[in-house]
Amino acid sequence: MRPLPEVPPAATPVDAEQAEASLVEHYPRLVRLGYLVLPPTLSRSRRVLASHALAQRSLQAARRACPADGPGLPPPRRPGRAAAAGPGYAYVRRQVLRGALTAGLPLRRRWWPGRVRLPSALPLVWGLRLFPHSGGADELALEQRLSAVGGPARAAFVLRGLESLSDCEVRRELAAAGVADPHAALREADGVAAPYALLASPEFDPCSLQARPPDLPRRRRYARAALAAAAAAAVCGTLLGLPGGGWGHEGPAAPPYARNPAAEEALDPGALRVVPATFWRRSPRTDFTAWPTRGDRTEDTRLLRRALTVWARPGGGVRTSATPRTPMGPPMGAPQLLYAGEVGASAVVLFYDGLRVVRYAEPRNADPSEGAALDFARVDGADAASAGALVVERAGGRVRYLTAPWVRSASVRDLLAPDRAPRPLHRAPDGVTDALSGTGAAGGCRSWDAVGLSDGTADRLVTDLGELAPARLTSGPPSKPHDVAGRTELESWARTACLLPAVRSRGVRSVNSWAYATQPLPEDGGSARWLCTRAETWRGAGSRVLAQFQAPSARPPGSRPPGAVAARSEDSPACGASDPRVLAGVLWKSREGRWYVLAAGSEQFTSLTTSGGVTGTSRGRLLAVPAGAGDRARLNGRLRDGSRVGALR
Repeated sequence: MRPLPEVPPAATPVDAEQAEASLVEHYPRLVRLGYLVLPPTLSRSRRVLASHALAQRSLQAARRACPADGPGLPPPRRPGRAAAAGPGYAYVRRQVLRGALTAGLPLRRRWWPGRVRLPSALPLVWGLRLFPHSGGADELALEQRLSAVGGPARAAFVLRGLESLSDCEVRRELAAAGVADPHAALREADGVAAPYALLASPEFDPCSLQARPPDLPRRRRYARAALAAAAAAAVCGTLLGLPGGGWGHEGPAAPPYARNPAAEEALDPGALRVVPATFWRRSPRTDFTAWPTRGDRTEDTRLLRRALTVWARPGGGVRTSATPRTPMGPPMGAPQLLYAGEVGASAVVLFYDGLRVVRYAEPRNADPSEGAALDFARVDGADAASAGALVVERAGGRVRYLTAPWVRSASVRDLLAPDRAPRPLHRAPDGVTDALSGTGAAGGCRSWDAVGLSDGTADRLVTDLGELAPARLTSGPPSKPHDVAGRTELESWARTACLLPAVRSRGVRSVNSWAYATQPLPEDGGSARWLCTRAETWRGAGSRVLAQFQAPSARPPGSRPPGAVAARSEDSPACGASDPRVLAGVLWKSREGRWYVLAAGSEQFTSLTTSGGVTGTSRGRLLAVPAGAGDRARLNGRLRDGSRVGALR
């Protein structure tokens, strides 16, 4: 008996602002879904642009379904809570799916071609062809199998594998997207024999692209014909820009591309959230939401309007930067104003929208020829320890901070001079510090300034890693890291600080350095220390782990060489709260000129073994085996539960 047709459930009320937030949060996943479902008859370059267009057009339907009549600011995520796929995300996903399926329908004379078949208005790329990175043989086989089935079957396979939906949910989504027979689509999708894990391959990622030029000889033939049109467009643009353009109106902002209530509210300086000076004392949360509005230009409506307009529509002359995986889109409602004032040679405005801190800077005299700067940094899930300061100015190799209202005193400590006492750091009444030397300057690592922030109960060290939010420095085991304190930990950081450029500009929230083992060296060479340094990011992914070997040194503290990096890894749970173990090895030369393979593991290891070029075994978590220059060995260890694990890599 033929199954009954699938009936989509009653539509859940769609909040347009929630749909916007879901699009920003899950944009790479939505674009990947559209790319996989689009018909294979389109070229890879066309599918890339079409998938981005589908995701961006999904908000237009959300606006028509439920116009926004409230602020569009989503609540900030709490630490440890994953974003749920609510009605907003389900709605934009359905719109993307519907558009991708419509693109595969056969054309008829009485139909006007679907929007996906026509060249996309936005996004649009001139002079280049964009396509994802090539995968291996498995990805190519999956591409061929998906090309051999119909659009509904591709959609069913992708919803199963990429979205992890059950068959019942897949049928409902297909029915809601206009598929006449969802059961047949599922049966056809069963014939695609490929693992779902391949859907996460860079082969199908339209957000990670490579570029190639098109047919260059043909493009040159069209250049002369396009020259006259370009000149006419330039003249028209100049004439249109004269009446209402200029720095006084919107400055370096690009022309408007969208009009909706939330966007209009986000451009209104009068709608900014202003926090009183004493609110942080009674606030239930100690994070950026409790920061008071400070600065000597908080009443400068023209400056605030320029900052909001450039944030919403940055023009080509604006220098823009963002930490990895930080959305650079416009505000989704009126943000919170943290600071507006003059710092050094610039006028600076700091905003916070629950997910990001945004910094706008322009010359003090508002000279448009000198341009403007716009910086984004993701800071969701901040707490008192990680919301202690923000970079308010970075110029000429020097940096100034804006400190939190609960910071009672600030000081500067050179990490490379552990015996030197910290010096006080002066702050203005509005919380802006004096300028101090930036970190990681070119020409060698001769000093590394870290800022100490004291709130009366804890003294925390933070350092500038090239972003708006400085990174917190800690020591101790991953299960219970603590603020850096004591001579031993300061001396350890003195040999670790010069390794911090390896995690610079990665969106780092905190860096913990843990001395997990001390090893006596052969031939009475003294004792070496093994440390694991882990950098955690604000976004969760992208963490970096460095295992370092600190050999004994006769030099005084502060002049000892940095530790040698024995192993490194990215996106590894090693040395973290979820997997507090690490194993690393190094080839070491004694004073007598003999070589050894040295290795050390954390306390979970009961024995270590080397194989390959050097063979040896030791009971316990330390190993020293004679070797030769240039020998290479594989290192493994056995845990207390009997399982074997390899070295960090």
